[in-house]
Amino acid sequence: MLDNKGFDLWADGYDKSVQLSDESNTYPFAGYKQVLNTIYHRIRENGKKKILDIGLGTGTLTTELYKDGIAVTGIDFSPKMIQIAQEKMPNARFYEFDFTKGLPDELLTEKFDYVICTYAIHHIDRQHKINLLSLLKGVLNANGEILIGDVIFQSQADMDSCIASSGDEWDDEEVYIVVDELMNDCDMDVQFIKCSYCSGVCIIRRGAEAI
Repeated sequence: MLDNKGFDLWADGYDKSVQLSDESNTYPFAGYKQVLNTIYHRIRENGKKKILDIGLGTGTLTTELYKDGIAVTGIDFSPKMIQIAQEKMPNARFYEFDFTKGLPDELLTEKFDYVICTYAIHHIDRQHKINLLSLLKGVLNANGEILIGDVIFQSQADMDSCIASSGDEWDDEEVYIVVDELMNDCDMDVQFIKCSYCSGVCIIRRGAEAI
């Protein structure tokens, strides 16, 4: 896995490398634009909201929401990534912080309509995902949602098929969400929208049946 210095080195070419993988329909970014479109339209259809983006990278998704007047708070552990995002969104709030350690203290008392995480949560292991989602529940408004867009599979069989087709490109250091396992581990109210053979969006709602 990359550390923060690795991400700094990758930051300048990040958007282009993602685009190439998406357009060639190859792992790991096949369906990337559809993932972002799904999250973008879900937030936009409910009007202007307050969002928290964890592991925001260069702010590809949140920049479009920011342009629509949505209040953006972003977290990333790479100062170079934050610098690029801040150039796109000068009035947004940014925190240089490693979300694998939770959230900055000043955000723990805030409430957000959406917490989004795109192509970042695969850097933490299964138990830390459960712990993080439990923490994020606490910063959601009553009708809020956690939206996770990433390399995600409905079942282990779906992931095994992707592994077989990806060959040497498969990164076995990453820990991807398998929706069936997530629901068993956490008893969460999860909806999964498949965007490609290796990607999708998990919608986790706060409510009586959520998390």
